[in-house]
Amino acid sequence: MTAPDATSSAVSSAPAPSWRDSLAVYLQPRVLIVLFLGFSSGLPLALSGSTLLVWMAEAGVDLGTIGLFALVGTPYTLKFLWAPLVDALHVPFFTRALGRRRGWLVFSQALLIGAILLLALTDPARSPLFVALGALLVATMSSTQDIVVDAFRVESLPESEQAAGMAAYVAAYRIGMLISTAGALFIVTGFEAIVPRGAAWMWGYVVMAALVLIGTVTALAATEPAQSERAEAAARGEDALTRVFHAALGAFSEFLRRKEAWVVLAFVVLFKFTDAFSGNMTVPFVIDIGFTRNDYAVIVKGVGIVATLAGGFAGGFVARRYSLATSLWIGGIVQAMSNLSFSWLALVGVNEWALTLAITSDNFCNAIGTVIFVAYLSALCQNPLHTATQYALLTALAAVGRTYLSSGAGYLAKATGWPMFFAISVLVAIPSLMLLAYLQRRGHFETLEQVRV
Repeated sequence: MTAPDATSSAVSSAPAPSWRDSLAVYLQPRVLIVLFLGFSSGLPLALSGSTLLVWMAEAGVDLGTIGLFALVGTPYTLKFLWAPLVDALHVPFFTRALGRRRGWLVFSQALLIGAILLLALTDPARSPLFVALGALLVATMSSTQDIVVDAFRVESLPESEQAAGMAAYVAAYRIGMLISTAGALFIVTGFEAIVPRGAAWMWGYVVMAALVLIGTVTALAATEPAQSERAEAAARGEDALTRVFHAALGAFSEFLRRKEAWVVLAFVVLFKFTDAFSGNMTVPFVIDIGFTRNDYAVIVKGVGIVATLAGGFAGGFVARRYSLATSLWIGGIVQAMSNLSFSWLALVGVNEWALTLAITSDNFCNAIGTVIFVAYLSALCQNPLHTATQYALLTALAAVGRTYLSSGAGYLAKATGWPMFFAISVLVAIPSLMLLAYLQRRGHFETLEQVRV
């Protein structure tokens, strides 16, 4: 591992906050708002991803086709194309009543609820194409919500609350994903006692749509970020087309003028690739080796949430305690190595303790990596005139690994077998670590840490 950069000594020498001070930061109203918005962002991702894959697997859809369904996440990779609209345009009634960011939040959540309900009406066994279209619509609405939530989070939190806010956001995001995976599976199982399986899945998705209202209530209770209000005042008087043009041009040109900009973009694409590559096939793997839907749900629901919370706060501690470069090294290595727990599970077979250990390791380590990665992306976005556009560009690039690079994971798993597949998923982390070493040598993180860490 490359030695920590010079700024780490300055960070390390700062007096460590007491546990009471650390807890107090997490109880700040702004951090709590970000926490609930994180839950709202994490909830819909699995509904067009892993939960949908369970539904399709039970319906008898071919494993290769299931792997290709990673492509319905395309909106997460293209959301930067309409992010300038979020930065620049007003939503009739919503913006006037709630403000620039909160208006878009409530509007996008209303569309998301409608998209989830539409997906609930599809049938994977009879019409996979309509399922794909419904999932694509959910992903589009979900990614639009993400654009607004990310901008709101970056703009609303002061420096003293950034680390706590990122940890709370990521922990709640992962909990939202767990609720829409394990929680949804429990709900479907409950409905199966009174209605046929197809109808049970439909009502499970209806319940998930209702849970999006948690984010809506949070947006209504929040206040508009001061940075957003100042940016809005600065752009007042410009027509809509000019505002969109300035948001798009400013976001891209400002970023590309950075030193090593193209290397940074490649690093953003690859850092979470190891997680995405294995994660897309985790649910089919667990079911394929002999566990039931409820076996998976019980363990993810119970142990997975605890591990995710612990990993999220551990990632927040690492981000506050160490330099940004050192934190990325820690996060990158642990999230890759956690995939070996699934290789071991594949060799052990159907063993609930082994599954518990694998799920715990995966959730804990990936939460650490995600918190640190979010800290890095937040440090790259500094201008409130186009926070949404820049952050959307970065997270869209990060989604390339989950959507495109990992779309062939199902075929690789069929060709190599599960133990070798998860071992290979560790090795795909190497390119991102090589880029991290290069950026650290070039002094990329020093200017960022002067701003954020």
